[in-house]
Amino acid sequence: MTEPLRTLIVDDEPHAIEVIRKYVAQIKEIELLGTYTNAISAFQELQKSKVDLMFLDISMPGLSGTDLVRSLQNPPLIIFTTAYQEYAIEGFDLNAVDYLLKPIPFDRFLRAIDKVINLYKLQSISRPVTTESAKPFSASQPFYIYMRIDRQLIKLDTEEILWIESDKDYIKVVTKKNTYITKQKISSMENLLPIWAFLRVHRSFIVPLNKVTGYNPNYVIIENTKIPIGRNYKQICLDKFNPGKHNTPVFIE
Repeated sequence: MTEPLRTLIVDDEPHAIEVIRKYVAQIKEIELLGTYTNAISAFQELQKSKVDLMFLDISMPGLSGTDLVRSLQNPPLIIFTTAYQEYAIEGFDLNAVDYLLKPIPFDRFLRAIDKVINLYKLQSISRPVTTESAKPFSASQPFYIYMRIDRQLIKLDTEEILWIESDKDYIKVVTKKNTYITKQKISSMENLLPIWAFLRVHRSFIVPLNKVTGYNPNYVIIENTKIPIGRNYKQICLDKFNPGKHNTPVFIE
């Protein structure tokens, strides 16, 4: 990255703004353009300034954070902030890079920033620097990860991934054609993946949402393989795969 990410903080709670402002001040890759306590003011700023990243509270009076994103033709990268975990699912559906649950720990903030920076790096590697490539990332564009396998970097389109499985300090990335094993923690891989496309369903498993063909409270099905759902991940899986709320796979009893 040659230039810092031009960033806005939008939150109706002054204390929440101050916390993120202090965190942002410690990151040289971020340039804070301004802070706003309502979505309307932020919308006006977005119409006149180039913004790369926005920390956006989901629940705000008047125009909500999610409504603001829906109103933008080319939204910047979004990190949603919220005090309510159930709102995070809506962030997934709007292609947010990440969401932060208040009160926001600094280490969790750093993970979100790392994900944003890696996204920008991957964009610069996979596409030439043109006016088109400067546009905000779209879920329809290819997204690649780079894994170190046998002393070389392997470029892998995330669309090829069936699931990712952890085994102590190693991870196994399973595709239809190959299985890649590399020394890496699954939490590090989770930080590199697009949040709108993948979901961690177990401490040892991450799955791509569009490959899931069946759901049960105890597992999801991909390619006729049952991937277990961990106890701590049951609620987020229930919210994500609930066919009454989302366009998702059917329940398998």
